[in-house]
Amino acid sequence: MKRFSFIALAKLPIGLQWAVLAGGGGLAGYALHQTGLPAALLLGPLAVAICMGVAGTRIRVPRLMFRSGQGIVGLMVAKSVTLGVLLALSEDWYLMLLVTAITLLISAGVGLGLACFSSIPADASAWGTAPGAASAMIAMAEENGSDGRLVACMQYVRVVCVVMLGAWISHLFVGAGDTHLPPIAAELPFTWIGLGMSLAIAFLGALSGNLLPAGALLTTVILGSALQLTGWLDITLNGTLVTLAYGVIGSYIGLRFDRATVKHVARLIPVIVAANVVLILLCSALAWPLSYLFGKDFLSVFLATSPGGLDAMAIIAVETGSDASFVVALQTLRLIGVVLTGSFCAHLIMKWNARVSR
Repeated sequence: MKRFSFIALAKLPIGLQWAVLAGGGGLAGYALHQTGLPAALLLGPLAVAICMGVAGTRIRVPRLMFRSGQGIVGLMVAKSVTLGVLLALSEDWYLMLLVTAITLLISAGVGLGLACFSSIPADASAWGTAPGAASAMIAMAEENGSDGRLVACMQYVRVVCVVMLGAWISHLFVGAGDTHLPPIAAELPFTWIGLGMSLAIAFLGALSGNLLPAGALLTTVILGSALQLTGWLDITLNGTLVTLAYGVIGSYIGLRFDRATVKHVARLIPVIVAANVVLILLCSALAWPLSYLFGKDFLSVFLATSPGGLDAMAIIAVETGSDASFVVALQTLRLIGVVLTGSFCAHLIMKWNARVSR
């Protein structure tokens, strides 16, 4: 009997491939969720989607669906925003700027080291280690003539590493059984009007993703928070919607690891993983002293300083009861910094690498 292989998935009808993704991702997420692992319903679909992407599957999650999932996560974060939280964040603005600057310097240093001591081109090293929204960095890299597939692989490998490490650290600090999904559903009585308005805000945020880096998440957080604080909106979600949002985000990221991209950069994968782990550890090392400076728990600061994966970090923060507003605020500030300084840092790394190589 011919043995079944994952490669055979690529030959299945499109409908069956979607069924494998949905069913396999759902089962994997449920199994991980039963262990009490934070963001399990994101990690399960992510793992299944990576396997299917490498196996050569032809399906892709539509970008609008992915951004709608980010919008749902944005609403979850917006629910935790209060006037007191905003006032507390405004008091720490100078520390947040300092942390953002340090993180950018760390990523530039790792990018320079990667350019000097590996065969990865300097421009790809710079864009690949930039701790911002992966899709924005890939687009900016391609606009500047860099290898988009290599940058994409570097960015999404880091996203996966950040999600895995973030979930593991959260599991250690929170403990099995202390996570909950969804945290919003039990807080408000369900109303169709509230649900309809919430979904409208999430969809509006998804549409804004065409205009702003991570706009689907950020627009929803800002707009949802403003409407909630003014009393115009009671954010209403249910467990099914949140679960679907997690699955869509995980599947979208995982399917980015298609066979062509992985084959293109296969020999560089160990170097890429090592560089990303170093970047994550250096950024995370800031969490210990910063937790005292900000007067916050280590887990919240750890999630806030993790390089990239804004939506994933927001999911983990909400599920573990961490300060989601602080996490999103610091991650957003760094995202803005990366977008504004990305081209400058990339050209600077290329100049430094040229000098060192002489």
